[in-house]
Amino acid sequence: MANKKAKGKRAKTRQLFRRNVRAKTTVNEIIKPIEVGDVVQVNINSSRHEGFPTKRVHGKTGKVVTIQGNAPVVQLKDGNKTKKIIAHRVHLKHIKQIPKGGKK
Repeated sequence: MANKKAKGKRAKTRQLFRRNVRAKTTVNEIIKPIEVGDVVQVNINSSRHEGFPTKRVHGKTGKVVTIQGNAPVVQLKDGNKTKKIIAHRVHLKHIKQIPKGGKK
């Protein structure tokens, strides 16, 4: 008898959410400041289940629109749609913005 296919929110994520053996989630990552207007990348931290975004947005880049409670709300493009994701700060990584005028 075959097993049923897993359909949960962590299905097929063994490689996607893999972390280094020495990678620890520090207090600084948990309380890092994120302001409205920051450009962030969604990098899911599998050791922290609080504010866990969906696996579909892993690696996507978006802009912080508001702060809802203690969690930032990130607006990003998923195909042709614009979506808002509520995620904990641990799962977000700051991205440096390049000015439109040129390199810096």
